[in-house]
Amino acid sequence: MKPTNHTNKDARKFPFVEFQYKASSLEDLSSRCTKLSNSFRDISRDYFDTEDNKDFVSNAAIFLAMLASALIPIAAGASEVIHLVRVLPGF
Repeated sequence: MKPTNHTNKDARKFPFVEFQYKASSLEDLSSRCTKLSNSFRDISRDYFDTEDNKDFVSNAAIFLAMLASALIPIAAGASEVIHLVRVLPGF
């Protein structure tokens, strides 16, 4: 469905602009997410204090599985390069 235009044909060519817009400010908020920290270390400490250990363990297990799946082809490639160097004449 095609959108309709809210302007007159004789009026200006620009679309209607809402002038009653009011930007929100952080001064009115009182939630926990607006807490300001002094350093990256404070942010990290707050994150790991509230982090569930089971979630961390599952993320670590997934990371190790991905790391192992990446290391297997790298090790195989290195082994083949070593084999190629041994087979070449003059080495």
